[in-house]
Amino acid sequence: MVVRKESKTVSGIRRLTMSFPKSVSVFTFSLTLISNIYVAVCSDGLNPTDFAAADRLEGISLNPPAAASNSTAFKVNTDSVLALNLLSLLPEDQEISVYCRNLLGIFGQRYVASIDCFVPAARPVKVCQNCYSAYGSLGDIYVNISDKTGPGNESCKEILLHSDRLMLLDLLYNSLRDIWTQSNCDRCITTGYRSLTNDTLVFLATLNQTLTCFEKNQQDNQTELCKSCKGIYGELNKLYNRLDKSQAVCIDMEDSMNTTHRLWSTSFNCSVPREETVPVIAVSSFMLFLPVIFYLSSFLHSEQKKRKLIHRYFPECFVTYFHLNVAAAKRAKSYNSLMNIQDKLS
Repeated sequence: MVVRKESKTVSGIRRLTMSFPKSVSVFTFSLTLISNIYVAVCSDGLNPTDFAAADRLEGISLNPPAAASNSTAFKVNTDSVLALNLLSLLPEDQEISVYCRNLLGIFGQRYVASIDCFVPAARPVKVCQNCYSAYGSLGDIYVNISDKTGPGNESCKEILLHSDRLMLLDLLYNSLRDIWTQSNCDRCITTGYRSLTNDTLVFLATLNQTLTCFEKNQQDNQTELCKSCKGIYGELNKLYNRLDKSQAVCIDMEDSMNTTHRLWSTSFNCSVPREETVPVIAVSSFMLFLPVIFYLSSFLHSEQKKRKLIHRYFPECFVTYFHLNVAAAKRAKSYNSLMNIQDKLS
């Protein structure tokens, strides 16, 4: 490419040299020569002052090899750049106002904060006690988008929640709400997501005392640990059972209680007789003897009926039999008297 440009310049100089007469001064000839060189260089698209760039271009071939020009990577890269350029030319959604766009940004920030809290709280489970503030803030901005209006009674519900088939914001919020609902976290949190309930705080305090007792006596003999921590562990069980009956237990309490049970029974091989075993044994014994009681009562009732029937019908039979005998005796007596009369008459 550069060689071609140099040949054009030399040929131009030669033509100018042959065309000018010898009477032209050296100054005019030099000026004309410089002008033609400038025009020739600029017409080929080179900067006459960038000599370093010209030197670099001399060793570079502007025609790429056939293999490189036909490579898939080169085509894909070109298409990607073209696609990005087309996306950058697309105008922003003119339907979304500044107010709704700000709400969308706040929703995104609070959703990310909730996810950042939920994931570390997955094991051990502390979703309710650690993430109620982040989840409550996310619920507030969702209610603000779906139910409330901004300046000039502007509502962002349709444009942000229901403007597409996917309804992404609804999908994202419902996924976290399902986790919160299945965890029963509302049982452990006060109204408005302000703090933990008093029952939850008492349970956590008792749980910490129990685990502290385990940790303190873990190096001792297991028998000593069972004796030392039996009282606080029993109180924890009673408190959990009471809260469970009143439906005040969330996933955090369930998981912590299961972990404590495994430590007590499996790791330390301890056991505590439960108070509810006596009623269970009593009810089980009653159920076992219930068929015996049923058949015995049926037998006694049937025998009593038989006795009533005997006492009821035996006197009537005896009276009837007596009357029949009396009548027969009377007939026999009258027959004998009649025979005696006949004998006398004869």
